[in-house]
Amino acid sequence: MSQSRTKSGYIIAAAFIGPGTVTTASLAGAQFGFHLVWALVFSVLATIVLQDMAVRLGFATGKGMSEALHHQFRLPWIKYPLVLLVVGAIGIGNAAYESGNLTGAALGLNNIVALGIGPWGGVMGGLAAILLWRGKYQLIENVLVALVAIMALVFVVTFAVSEPDWSGMLSQITDPVINTESLTTILALIGTTIVPYNLFLHASLIARQQQEHSQPASEYRRQSGIAIGLGGLITLVIMATAMQTFFGKADALNAGNLAAQLAPLLGPYAEVFFAMGMFAAGLTSAITAPLAAAYAVCGALNKPTDLTSVWFRAVWGIVLVAGVVATLTGTKPLYAILFAQAANGILLPVVALLLLYMMNTHPQLGALRNRLTANLLGAGVVALIVGLTYQKLFA
Repeated sequence: MSQSRTKSGYIIAAAFIGPGTVTTASLAGAQFGFHLVWALVFSVLATIVLQDMAVRLGFATGKGMSEALHHQFRLPWIKYPLVLLVVGAIGIGNAAYESGNLTGAALGLNNIVALGIGPWGGVMGGLAAILLWRGKYQLIENVLVALVAIMALVFVVTFAVSEPDWSGMLSQITDPVINTESLTTILALIGTTIVPYNLFLHASLIARQQQEHSQPASEYRRQSGIAIGLGGLITLVIMATAMQTFFGKADALNAGNLAAQLAPLLGPYAEVFFAMGMFAAGLTSAITAPLAAAYAVCGALNKPTDLTSVWFRAVWGIVLVAGVVATLTGTKPLYAILFAQAANGILLPVVALLLLYMMNTHPQLGALRNRLTANLLGAGVVALIVGLTYQKLFA
């Protein structure tokens, strides 16, 4: 089986293991130890459930999620509000997420060469723009996924040699925390894992790959579950390394010492390696976020989703420019990234409800239509996220 037939699930996993994941998981581990592992486990399981729906939709319809929505709804008074909703939700969410991607990548590089967060964000944005404009992103993605895997391996080995307090971690896992102080971090963990734009991107990738290399739906679904599970494990290890280094003295965690998690293994080279990993993760996410926005918006507007079309390039260009501008505003880096992830957590219920509706009504789904179990799981995901968001905003 060729690589082009099997990488979509891992592209999705690499997309959510960006600088936002590293930063959010580090903050969660430093501030709350393993008391928030329940939120990560929920996020991973919810991501598997929702991405599985996106896989089945793309496979059965041969279209991305927004394209399927556009063609299913014929009444103007229903179609156009939905189009505006998709364009607004994904556009705003991706603009916030893109600023987090570029800011996170700039964080690492700035620790090596102090040009400033803004200039480094501009460099990252320019590099992403070149790659997207040329349409040669697949090879770059493969290289960056490998770099992110190297970073993940180092976190695993670092955790293993740091003499972890297993009994302490277990006691914290079995003593989950959910209170006013932790809600922002909980929403950020959810937002950095269950990324709304990944639902649109995954369906579009499956539809495209199915046209080029036909294979059973079960293969896509299996790979999606494995890749997302591995991504969740990487996030857990990042949380654990931060806990080992910072828990109990969370005020010591800041933009300049995130690399301290790697010091037990890499010593003076920790900062350089961490910067390389953040660069790799940031550039991967900085490419996939505008790419997904272009698929979603062009599909919703019934415009060509070809990588070289004017509409496609205009959409990803707007998202990318918004991300670059955000890095120049002087916002504190850690808070910018955390805000981007929390914004995704708030936008997610809207996108998830649209997906649930599609999985029950689209005429082309056939045997891949949602069954009772999938509907109950999907509804549970939406209900919990809405409840947490309500608590954050109004309680």
